[in-house]
Amino acid sequence: MLNKYARALFTTIFTPVARLFLKLGISPDVVTVVGTIGVCVGALAFYPRHEFFWGTIVITLFVFSDTVDGVMARMSGRSGKWGAYLDSTLDRVGDAAIFGGLVLWYAGRGDNFLMAGLALACLILGSVVSYAKARAEGLGFSADVGIAERADRLVVVLATTGLVGIGLPEVVLTVVLALLAVASLITVVQRMLMVRRQALAAAP
Repeated sequence: MLNKYARALFTTIFTPVARLFLKLGISPDVVTVVGTIGVCVGALAFYPRHEFFWGTIVITLFVFSDTVDGVMARMSGRSGKWGAYLDSTLDRVGDAAIFGGLVLWYAGRGDNFLMAGLALACLILGSVVSYAKARAEGLGFSADVGIAERADRLVVVLATTGLVGIGLPEVVLTVVLALLAVASLITVVQRMLMVRRQALAAAP
């Protein structure tokens, strides 16, 4: 949903930023790497200390690099397989850092193994969601289905975690993580079934 309706809006918003970076001689790859480092610092430096609000603010400041680098690549005519590969790979690193930060807090001083387990489930299943699509495409199939796309998962968990940091009851985050884990599992199954149908149809 967010990929469909919000990408055009954010592209318009960040086009001037992308144009400025290109004028300064900054490459899209540098923006990708710096954005990922910023997300990881925000997640792993703040979340394990229960500083959910400020951690979310830092992450949000850097997470939009995912849009900026794409706009820069298109404007400079440097869109290619390497940039797409780097962007996709580092997206997984950033996502893992966000859920990993929550795992570190709840498995440590947060002392809530249910929450730690749910965050870990989201981390693992989120990675499998991405892998299921990438592997399908590597085999020549399509897996463009699912109720839990990356952008949707990211916005929901960041918004909820940030609000918990300023007083929202923690049970809300519990429910959100549980729903994200279930939605991610359903997405994995949806993609597996879609690929299975294509594989059976292509079989002699």
